[in-house]
Amino acid sequence: MWLSDMQKVGVAFCAGGGLFLTLGVLMFFDRSLLAMGNILFVIGLTLIIGLQKTFVFFARREKVKGTAAFTAGILLIFLRWPLTGFLIELYGIFVLFGDFFATIGSFAGNIPVVGPYIQIALNKLGGGRRNAELPV
Repeated sequence: MWLSDMQKVGVAFCAGGGLFLTLGVLMFFDRSLLAMGNILFVIGLTLIIGLQKTFVFFARREKVKGTAAFTAGILLIFLRWPLTGFLIELYGIFVLFGDFFATIGSFAGNIPVVGPYIQIALNKLGGGRRNAELPV
């Protein structure tokens, strides 16, 4: 799969967002790191799939609860409630991106030794859903 230059930058932004979110959790829910991770992740997702597809993805009827939780979590982090905001945001991420866990698990299953265990965990985490489609 070939990525455009804009999508490559988006992958870098998403990776940076994941890094900042991980560091924010490791630093006992540091508000600044969590906020930076959220901003980088949303910008990266927008660069990868485009502005219109990002809006359509978050506005789908099935994803409204996840979008509301994700947005509320980000707002709570900005309003100095990092632990509560992160937990609500985590729920939103599971609702929004839970469909993709089975897809990621099928790729992770090819990793030697630990791959099958990762695949089983991601399939259980995603609830066995396989309708991971991006809006067209």
